[in-house]
Amino acid sequence: MSVWIFFKLIGSLALLMYGMKSMSDSLQKMAGSQLRHVLQAMTTNRFAGMLTGAFVTASVQSSTATTVMTVSFVNAGLLTLCQAISVIMGANIGTTLTAWIMSAGFSFNIADFVYPAFFIAIILIYSKKRKSMGDFLFGIAFMFLGLGTLRQTGIDMNLGDNEAILSFFSSFDPDSFLTTIAFLLLGGVLTFAVQSSAAVMAITMILCSSGVLPIYQGIALVMGENIGTTVTSNIAALTANVQARRAAFAHMFFNAFGVVWMLFVFRPFIDMICGFVGFDETMPKSDPNFVNNAAKLSFVLAAFHTTFNVINTSILIWFIPQIEKIVCRVIKPRVEGEEEEFRLRFITRGIMETPELSVLEARKEIQSYAERTQRMFGMVCDLMNTKEDTAFIKLFSRIEKYESISDKMEIEIATYLDNVSDAHLSDETKAKIRAMLREISELESIGDSCYNLARTLNRKMSGNEDFTEQQYEHINQMFRLTDDSLTQMNVMLNSRREVIDANLSINIEKEINNFRNQLKNQNINDVNDHKYTYAIGTMYMDLIGECEKLADYVMNVVEARMGIRWRDN
Repeated sequence: MSVWIFFKLIGSLALLMYGMKSMSDSLQKMAGSQLRHVLQAMTTNRFAGMLTGAFVTASVQSSTATTVMTVSFVNAGLLTLCQAISVIMGANIGTTLTAWIMSAGFSFNIADFVYPAFFIAIILIYSKKRKSMGDFLFGIAFMFLGLGTLRQTGIDMNLGDNEAILSFFSSFDPDSFLTTIAFLLLGGVLTFAVQSSAAVMAITMILCSSGVLPIYQGIALVMGENIGTTVTSNIAALTANVQARRAAFAHMFFNAFGVVWMLFVFRPFIDMICGFVGFDETMPKSDPNFVNNAAKLSFVLAAFHTTFNVINTSILIWFIPQIEKIVCRVIKPRVEGEEEEFRLRFITRGIMETPELSVLEARKEIQSYAERTQRMFGMVCDLMNTKEDTAFIKLFSRIEKYESISDKMEIEIATYLDNVSDAHLSDETKAKIRAMLREISELESIGDSCYNLARTLNRKMSGNEDFTEQQYEHINQMFRLTDDSLTQMNVMLNSRREVIDANLSINIEKEINNFRNQLKNQNINDVNDHKYTYAIGTMYMDLIGECEKLADYVMNVVEARMGIRWRDN
């Protein structure tokens, strides 16, 4: 095999992989939110979940995207792990469409028909409203160009007459069970190495169609691909949260179980598929119909892939609760210290995603961030009424820790969104990311305000003076108003923008401003009347002013969420 043909082979594989990824990404850009709604609405039972997973995966041509989307819903509490497992089972069926597309590409030279698609795609890309459609057409064209080039490269390589390759594969005993296991492991290792089951499937089709690789060993490679692709997702999920790891392990368990039972009926099952397609595995090369017979091999591989996954799903769909128990027993939650330990809950690092899914995960993380800031303010309220030194110091230390966590969360989420923004995004998604970056900046400022309040209380605790009973009453009233504004902010962040009312937040903000102005004027009079010292009056107004400032940050979050602009007069 010449160096030129080798580079043509790996180049066409790269073209195929790029085309499939481009097609998948553009489809998710065009219909990402609708696909999320489909997943949420159509998983009422295990069968609906399975069909939904198959439909979504067949639509976007990416079982990984469907799995990540499903895990995001589990984290958000919109799907149970049982429902997620049924969707992942369906994704295994939906991904078999890829093999049928490839088998069609190997049956006739489709590369000649892709050039009109390239021409139409470039026109659409320069049209702002049809840009994603143009990307989709480019993806399809690249995928079929890659398939056509692979087909021609397979013919040019003339593998059927290559003695070295023929002797290598003939050195394996075709009737040995160890040979089947060896090719199964080889398929898994290759898939893990190239990170694409589609690429390994394409190589398998070339080898089988050229008559080099017997169909039994070719199908063993396909079975190995099923295992290899789950190893990738399990390694990617190692740094993710517990639900992501459980979903990834359920995927591996599902595929591994299928491979085990298939090994018991391996030859009879393949013979049945060959009979169904009309392929004669015993036909010698000297037969005039050998070429036409070999052309059916790609359809045999596709038919096996689909039949195997459909039967495996039909068996295991009845045992989803048992599978859930197994994965929960194997994948246990990591032992955390206190509940305020820093970790991102919804952003699953290491798992391949598209911008649509990334924005969803970032939105859930921001909601978690906002809830954490309100818990921090609740600690400040408790600190206000804590008189015992040891308890005060312990609570103040917790607030300090929360402030450090707040800073880290802002950086982590901002970095994540910055990485997402490097992708090719729609204007709508860009606007969402800009709004979320502003939200996390303001949430970090809320955390800073909470820490400033705690420091003021710590300064008061270290001194010899205390607030009057009336001052305590006013501070607690201001704290209640501030907590109300935080509560309303969290309601808005957890609701759809179309159904929420910003006027509630605006009214609370106005009430806080009016109360601050009233207390400011009263404080001057009380200091002049010697009701308390100037120093204690300063700390008192520091608390009141910081609450008002915190409420301003809350309004900035509301503005970013609602896409409105409100000014305090």
